[in-house]
Amino acid sequence: MGDQGQTYLASGAVVPKTDGRVELYGTCDELNSVLGLAISFTARNDDRFVSFLGQIQNLLFEIGSELAGYIPKDSKNKVEPESIIAEADIQDLEVEIDRLTESLPPLKSFILPGGSSLSSALHLARTVCRRLERDVLKYTTLGGNVSEPIRIYLNRLSDYLFTAARYANFLDKNKEVEWKSRTK
Repeated sequence: MGDQGQTYLASGAVVPKTDGRVELYGTCDELNSVLGLAISFTARNDDRFVSFLGQIQNLLFEIGSELAGYIPKDSKNKVEPESIIAEADIQDLEVEIDRLTESLPPLKSFILPGGSSLSSALHLARTVCRRLERDVLKYTTLGGNVSEPIRIYLNRLSDYLFTAARYANFLDKNKEVEWKSRTK
């Protein structure tokens, strides 16, 4: 089947590997992989920060399952199945963004991705997250169904990853590189 360009969704449905759902959970897996790379650079960082990144990885795996069509047993009889993402997951991101931001100097200009290896990997994760968010919106615009909590979570996750990248540079005492326009 795979050699013929088809695959199974978690629901058991057979679809082409170019199906929108396959694209979505593939990009979610890519995001999770980039986040795993980032975590490999966290040796000098605080335990809460590292633990939170690990929690995000676990949630991304479950989001990928939901994007692949997995429906939890307790929501199979509902018209609109519940999402794996709860309001508390979104709030956790907000709280952690606020916690990290307290340590950071205010932004006065745009910054370029980079700095430490951890920061660079978190910036890369942020860009993959933004792509996944755009792809989810494109998929739903074309009639596909992705739960609203996932869409909100991905939006907030990209904001968190930006803040986490800044925080990583702060922890490593790397100065952020400000963008300088050629036209100014």
